[in-house]
Amino acid sequence: MKPEQLELLTTVSAPSLSPDSARVVVATSRPSFANDSYVGQLWELNPNGSTAPRRLTRGVADSAPQYSPDGAWIGFLRADTKGKNQLAIVEAAGGEPRVLTDRLLGVSGFAWSPDGHTLAFTSRTAAKGRYASVEGVGATAEDPRRITTFNYRGDGIGFTDAKTQQLFTLAVPGLDEEPFVKPAGRAADEVEKPPTGLPEARLRVETIEDIADPCFSPDGKYLYFSAALHPGHDTDLRSQIYRVPSLAENPSVPELVLGGAESPWAYRSACFGNDGSTLFVLGQQIGDTGVDFIARLTAVCSIDAESMGILEATVLTDEENLDYTECGQLVASGHQGVLAMARVRGTGELHLITTGGRTSVLAAGPQVIHGAATDGSRVIVSFIGEESPGECAVVEDGKLRSLTDFAHSLRAHARHSTGREVTFNAPDGYPVHGWIHLPAGKGPHPVLLNIHGGPFSQYGPEFFDEVQTYTGAGYAVLQCNPRGSASYGREHGLAIRHAMGTVDFQDVMAFLDGALAGEPALDAERTGVLGGSYGGYLTAWTIAHEHRFAAALVERGFLDPASFVGTSDIGWFFAHAYTGSDPAQVAAQSPMAAIDQVSTPTLVMHSEGDYRCPLEQAQRYYVGLKQRGVPTELVLFPGESHGLSRGGSPWHRRQRFEIILEWFNKYLPVRNS
Repeated sequence: MKPEQLELLTTVSAPSLSPDSARVVVATSRPSFANDSYVGQLWELNPNGSTAPRRLTRGVADSAPQYSPDGAWIGFLRADTKGKNQLAIVEAAGGEPRVLTDRLLGVSGFAWSPDGHTLAFTSRTAAKGRYASVEGVGATAEDPRRITTFNYRGDGIGFTDAKTQQLFTLAVPGLDEEPFVKPAGRAADEVEKPPTGLPEARLRVETIEDIADPCFSPDGKYLYFSAALHPGHDTDLRSQIYRVPSLAENPSVPELVLGGAESPWAYRSACFGNDGSTLFVLGQQIGDTGVDFIARLTAVCSIDAESMGILEATVLTDEENLDYTECGQLVASGHQGVLAMARVRGTGELHLITTGGRTSVLAAGPQVIHGAATDGSRVIVSFIGEESPGECAVVEDGKLRSLTDFAHSLRAHARHSTGREVTFNAPDGYPVHGWIHLPAGKGPHPVLLNIHGGPFSQYGPEFFDEVQTYTGAGYAVLQCNPRGSASYGREHGLAIRHAMGTVDFQDVMAFLDGALAGEPALDAERTGVLGGSYGGYLTAWTIAHEHRFAAALVERGFLDPASFVGTSDIGWFFAHAYTGSDPAQVAAQSPMAAIDQVSTPTLVMHSEGDYRCPLEQAQRYYVGLKQRGVPTELVLFPGESHGLSRGGSPWHRRQRFEIILEWFNKYLPVRNS
C-alpha cells in the first residue's frame, strides 16, 4: 500500500438489523482527498447474502444507522455543510432523508424510544459567547476562561467547560406528514421568528457535566444515561447510571440508578435485556480513590431493572482476564443475555454473557469484531479482518460469513502483507506475543520495530494501514504486545506500574532479537524503531539505552512525566499512576532525563492541537536532541489532535506517511531484492 492509496480504506459502522430480520443497514466511511475529509453512506445488506449490498443514501458523510423499533424509519447522523453531524431519518422503504436537528456543535449519538415515536440524542451545547454562538465573536475575542477544575479540556474536543454534552428528545415526524414549506415573501415578513421546520428539541437534564449513552426503559417512560454527577466528580474517574422521565415538559433532576461517590466502580453503556427484567452495564473497578485505573479490565455487569440507588452491580465476567474496554454498546440477545466485544490476545472476540454469569465465545479468530446486531437466532457483526479495514458478516458456527467486500478495490490496487504470529521469550522467560510482516521479495529486508500506544492497548492480526504502508515501501514490520499491553489479563497490564522502561523495554528488544534470529528474510544489521504516544515514550527510552538502530521516529510522545502532570488533559492522574510521584523515581523512568544517552537520528513528529501528549513534550525533546548534536527534525501538523494517524485529515495522514518513509529511506534505505 502506498500513502496515496489511503482513499481505498473503507471502514464500517456497527450493523442494525430490521425488526423483521430481512435487512441489515451499515454505514461506510473512507478518506477523501477531494475534500480532505471522510465520506460515506448507508448501505442495505441482505443477511442471507442472496442479493448484493445496495447504497441507501447519497449524503457526503452519513453514519451510525439504527432501525426504528417498528421498522418504519432508519435514524442516522448526516454531516451538514460545516461538517457537524446532525440527526436525520429516512424511510426504511426508501425516500428522501429528513434532517431533524441544526445543532451548532452537532449531534454525537442517539437512541430510539420503544414505540419509535421519540428520539433521544446527545449534543454539545455552547454557552453564549463561546464557539461562534454569537455572530461576530471569534475565538480570540471570547471572554477569559476561569478554570477551577482538574477536568477542563479534552483531546480532540478542546475546552469543555462551555460546551457540555447534554441530553435532548424530539418527536419523530409522521410518515404521512406534509413536507415543511419555508415562508417567503409577505408570509415571511409577517412572522417575527420564521419557523425552521425542525422538530422541537427538549432538554431533559439540567447539568453542566457531560452525558453519554442514552437508553430508553422498555416501557419508554425513562431515559437512562451515564454521567459523573456525584460530589467530588472532578477528582476521580467514576461515572454512574442515572435516569430521568422521558416525556416531562421541563428538564428533570436525575435519579441515581447505579454507582455513586462511595462506589469503587465506574459504569457506562446501559442496555436492557430483552425480557425487561435486567439492566446490563459495562463496569470498571477503579478503587476507593477513583483513579486506580491501570490495567483495570472492563467487565459486563447487571442489576435488576427495577433497582434504584444500587452501589455496585453483579459482575458477570472474569475481571482479571477478560476485558470489554473497547466494546461500543452492549446488545441484548435472547431471553436473559447480552452480546459484548472482548479484547483477547490482540484480537476482538464476540461473547454472549448471561445473567447467570455464563460466557460463550460466539466468534473468534484473526480479526477485531467491533459491532453486533441480533434477532435472537442470527447474529450480524462488523469487523476488521486481516485483509480489510471494514466488512460486515453473519456469524455461523463460530465463523464469519461475509456479506460485503468493501475492500475489493484495495486488494486490486495494493499488495497485502499478512502477519505471521510468533512468540519469543524475554530474558526472564516471559513469553512476548506478536506478528512479523514481510514485504514483497526474498530479502533480506530492513526492519522497523513498531511499538503501540496506550500503554494498555494492543496490536493484532487485523488490517493496519501503518503496517501495509511500511511493507509496501519494502520494510519488514515487527509488532508485539509487551508487558503493560491489553488483552492478556490484568497481571500483564500491571507489570509496568511504577516501572516503565523496564520489562516493556526488555520485551520489545527480546521480540526484535527473536525475530531477527528466526526469520532469514530480516536484515539484522539494518533496523529502525518507531512508535506513537506510549509507543513514542518507549521508542525514546529504547534509543537512549540501545544504539543499534539506524533511525527512529518519536511521535506524539509521552516524554517527560513531570511536565505532563500540569499540561495533559489526563495529566492530573495518569502520569503519577504509571510512574509514581517521587521525583527520583519519575526521573528514572523519563526519556527526557535520559536524553544525553541518545545518538540515533530521530524524527520528532507531533500535532499542534494535541492535548493528550501536549506539544511541549515534543518541542523540548527536539531542542534537547538538537543541543546535543543528534540528527533530528521536528514535524508539526496544524489543526490536528492526538489522533492524527487514525482520524486526522486525509491529506495530513498522507503527508505523515510520506515524511516518515522519507526519513527512514534517508537513514535506512530499501535495497532492491
